[in-house]
Amino acid sequence: MPKRTGNADGSAGRWIEGSTHVLDEPPLAQHAESGAGVVAARGAYDMDSIEPLADALATAARRHRKVVLDASGITFADSTLVNLLILTHQSTDLRVAAPAHQLQRILQLTGLDTVLKIGMTVEDAAAC
Repeated sequence: MPKRTGNADGSAGRWIEGSTHVLDEPPLAQHAESGAGVVAARGAYDMDSIEPLADALATAARRHRKVVLDASGITFADSTLVNLLILTHQSTDLRVAAPAHQLQRILQLTGLDTVLKIGMTVEDAAAC
């Protein structure tokens, strides 16, 4: 049964059959790659905007053994995203693909770069 969710910017999105998230606006999308559930996030993530991403990662974790967060489009992240990554890592095999410089720095400062599998591309992350 399709599930309706919101996007990171507060606009509505909707699930359709399969593992694709159809968007009215583009900040969040899902698909499968090499047996992994891929969640592509775009935009800023903080306490006020994290819920749709958290829902998308949880859904991907229920459907796939491996989950890849395509972080190439994340423009801002704070400790809220760090916490979400830790919680998701505890429940599934989480990988992060193509984190932008700011997120890469956060992952280094927190030591998450030594805990999470990080790839330069979605394909790299799914394969590692």
